[in-house]
Amino acid sequence: MRTFVSAVATLLAILLAAVAVPAIWLDRNIVQEQGFVELAAPLGTNSEFQRGLATAAVGTIDTSAVPGFLEDLVRPALEDAAASMTGLPGYPAAWEETLRRSHRLSFAAPEATGGESASSLTLDVAPLVALGAEEISRTTRLPLDPPDQTLINVGQTEQKQWTERLSSFAPAGYLLAGGAGVALLLALVAARRRWTVLVGAGIGALLLSAVWTFGSQLASAAVLARDSGSEVANMFRDGFAAAASADFQGWTLAAAITGGALLVVGIVAGFIPRKRAQATR
Repeated sequence: MRTFVSAVATLLAILLAAVAVPAIWLDRNIVQEQGFVELAAPLGTNSEFQRGLATAAVGTIDTSAVPGFLEDLVRPALEDAAASMTGLPGYPAAWEETLRRSHRLSFAAPEATGGESASSLTLDVAPLVALGAEEISRTTRLPLDPPDQTLINVGQTEQKQWTERLSSFAPAGYLLAGGAGVALLLALVAARRRWTVLVGAGIGALLLSAVWTFGSQLASAAVLARDSGSEVANMFRDGFAAAASADFQGWTLAAAITGGALLVVGIVAGFIPRKRAQATR
């Protein structure tokens, strides 16, 4: 009976961990604002993405209030602002604020954002627009009034619905992880040979690492297969998917190392008593 309880508890621990680890990763890196910003921030240093984003942001600046005879002055100023924006001292802060605003539109409850919410995954590049408008005003001495919001869709409505589900269910990963730990402890307490629990948990962790790796590849391929209809949005999608996949690979590698360590410890722990028994004969 003890062996049966130990086996069931070990299997339960593995199954709970299978869901808990991806859920915790999603909560820390996608649902939580700071994690999302840290994951997506390096995209702002990609030169191709920088140029596309800066051009798109500057292209939304409203110059209708500028007199017609000054158009020849404003047009090259817009082009110069798009080309030089990423080199401005305020660019890193503007890019970070863009990510924070965008995350709130997609994940925060409407009451937490003053009633503002997007119907699809959206980038709010207003901080970059404000930075470009400020640079144009500085070089041309023309007053420009940047908008409070400048939205670029990077996903579809059904993907926005997934963000709402993630916000609800991803935090449950911590509870599941706690359950996995309790189940593993129960398995160790109930086992007649505790080394078998370590071996089983190690093999389970190695299998989960392989499953998570394969699953993340499928998820990344599914994301990349969807065309958002915008070159800038596609570049953001591609870069973010690559960053997310690389970050999660670190978690799967950690799981594989942990599984290997548990397997080795279990085998050694099982081998030592046998060696002692043989020595006493």
